[in-house]
Amino acid sequence: MSGTWINLLFDIAICISLLVGTFFIVSGSIGILRFPDVYTRLHAATKASTLGVAGIMIGAFLFLFIEHDIVSGKLLLGIVFVLLTAPVSGHVIARAAYRSGVPLWKESVKDDYAKALEAEKKQNKSNG
Repeated sequence: MSGTWINLLFDIAICISLLVGTFFIVSGSIGILRFPDVYTRLHAATKASTLGVAGIMIGAFLFLFIEHDIVSGKLLLGIVFVLLTAPVSGHVIARAAYRSGVPLWKESVKDDYAKALEAEKKQNKSNG
């Protein structure tokens, strides 16, 4: 009797994980379509897809572990890889876009990176 309750709880955890992952992927897709500039779109794409893909992979891992007694190292490595690489790649793409002159949204209030670039240029001139 207790085994059926445990299986039910794991099934609920799997469903919640898959639903949360799907929610983040859909909300990230909507953010990509609705946000006004490259930088906010990148934010939506990297944050939401990271959480979404991780949620779906966690659900798949739990399903394989509970239903088939398989511990999938590939899924665990995939989760770690996505959690580490997606935010870093988003940051690198945003930095490259800023340095190549892609403008901020016209209603952006603050641009802290411009100050950092000025300080970097001054330091390079003094060292060069």
